[in-house]
Amino acid sequence: MEHWIPRLADEFALPAVEGADKVCSPAEAIGRHVKAGMRIHIGCTHGRPFGLVFELARRFWGQDPRFELISLGFTGPMAVLVHGGLARRCVSTFFGDAYPTPGPNPVYQKAWQSGASAFEHWSILTLPLRLKAAAMNLGGLPTRSLIGSTMARDNAETFRVVEDPFDPGRSLGVVKALFPDVALLHGWVADRNGNALFTPPYGEGFYGAMASREGLILSVEKIVSTDFIRRYSHLVKVPGHLVRCVTQIPMGSHPSGLSNQGIPEMQAYADDYEFLEEVRRACREPRALDAWVHKWVLQPRTQQAYLAALGKDRIGFLKGKADRDSWFAEILEVAGQGISEASANPMERMVLGAARKMAALVESRGYRTMLAGVGAANLATWLAHRLLRERGSDVEVMAEIGFYGYTPRPADPFIFNFRNMPTCKMLSDIETIMGHLVAGAQHRNLGAIGAGQIDRWGNVNSTAVPGRTLLVGSGGANDVASGSNETLVVLNQERSRFLEQVPYVTSPGDRIRTVVSDLGIFEKGEGREELMLTAVLADTDKEETETRVRGIQAQCGWQLKVREPLVIVPPADRDLLFLLRCFDPQGQFLEKDRS
Repeated sequence: MEHWIPRLADEFALPAVEGADKVCSPAEAIGRHVKAGMRIHIGCTHGRPFGLVFELARRFWGQDPRFELISLGFTGPMAVLVHGGLARRCVSTFFGDAYPTPGPNPVYQKAWQSGASAFEHWSILTLPLRLKAAAMNLGGLPTRSLIGSTMARDNAETFRVVEDPFDPGRSLGVVKALFPDVALLHGWVADRNGNALFTPPYGEGFYGAMASREGLILSVEKIVSTDFIRRYSHLVKVPGHLVRCVTQIPMGSHPSGLSNQGIPEMQAYADDYEFLEEVRRACREPRALDAWVHKWVLQPRTQQAYLAALGKDRIGFLKGKADRDSWFAEILEVAGQGISEASANPMERMVLGAARKMAALVESRGYRTMLAGVGAANLATWLAHRLLRERGSDVEVMAEIGFYGYTPRPADPFIFNFRNMPTCKMLSDIETIMGHLVAGAQHRNLGAIGAGQIDRWGNVNSTAVPGRTLLVGSGGANDVASGSNETLVVLNQERSRFLEQVPYVTSPGDRIRTVVSDLGIFEKGEGREELMLTAVLADTDKEETETRVRGIQAQCGWQLKVREPLVIVPPADRDLLFLLRCFDPQGQFLEKDRS
């Protein structure tokens, strides 16, 4: 046996490169593996596979492939697929623009109104649960979300309400498994066999890849050795046997960013806000969007040409902006130009009122976490967190795609901005945040969401005015309102938004107990109780309280009752207003016109 000893190291050596070679070009990846009529899942971790999405558009532009497209969010750049007539059906939680403020997108509006594409609405937790059920080869999975919403009615074939077999008298929702034909994902690196590294937060996770009948089309920043993969095996989320092909697309998530949490060899890049605003403007007019598509999608036939069009300076800026401390230079620059010292405008008054109310609710009811949607609700949560920390509270802030226990950085009001990630105490995924920490066995969560409309019972509509207007959809709002111990809603007050009854229930009002507008605060008990005016947000003028109340009632679509004694909330102090403006120094949310 002695002759084996010198051979042991060689005999059991690990090969530097292992497995079948599945590397191909982006054009080959889409051309070989995507066929007309397919059900395609476009994955959403923190980044998006936009390199593959644009390649899909190039390959099928001018045709009628009648795809069913599944994605967590159809935001601005995804409008290319709908504008190009590639989608007969879109399944998602959000249809609209997300940056700088959430709102309807004309491309989706037109397709929805004309019937050119069908739109199927889910929430940010229930859509991944459908993919998870398929990945586990189950018929479906239970959830607390959607019950009592219009989504439950509209999706009756794929969502059922049943009695919990282990807790008689309690209702459960059950979502049906969703099997894509093929999935698209973008990760950091993979070996030639497709074993791939992804960094947190993980967003919806990887169930779409695991459930796809024809496998995963994977793009990555770089092809590496299997040795490199083994070094970071704890970050491998997609094993090679699930991968149909792998293609190298540097900055393949752009205009989304990509976080390098855990892989120091790779350089992160941040979301390209300028690009997102450019496509948002283009979507307003078909010819402008045609020109934008030609410039950024059809004309650059390769990723190298696309990156050349972006330019080295822009790419360098995005990489620098992903640095954890880049916020400091940005806020100093803004401060040097002077942050406004004017009195609070209506939007700021609303956010300040909501923040102070949230802080009071956390203290009085013992909540341990806060989770907010985008926009004013998010800024209110960030400011409430600052107030509570100053008072010694250890309440934690969460964001739906996988942020837990973060300390919001100033200078950038976008909820998922890169500067917040390094402050997180945990980076996870939607299922952990929304399914376990918002609505789980140990949950003590206060939610905060925005709304398009609200009614006297607290029901929220952020999806559609049927027959008239497509808004944006649930996103995580339904999951927050269904799972949190209590939810607060933040929205500007207008008679067209405060209704007797909303025409579409995105989020049932059972656990929505507080509404804060730019004029006042409205409260109710749990269940089907009626919202009442409990407080007036004072301005700097000397207008009489009775006059204010009449103004609030005039902007309300029902006979609004006033609870006595009515509270007069004084204007916030200058320091608190300054702190709020530090979170949004460009006024992207705080100076948004009410209309």
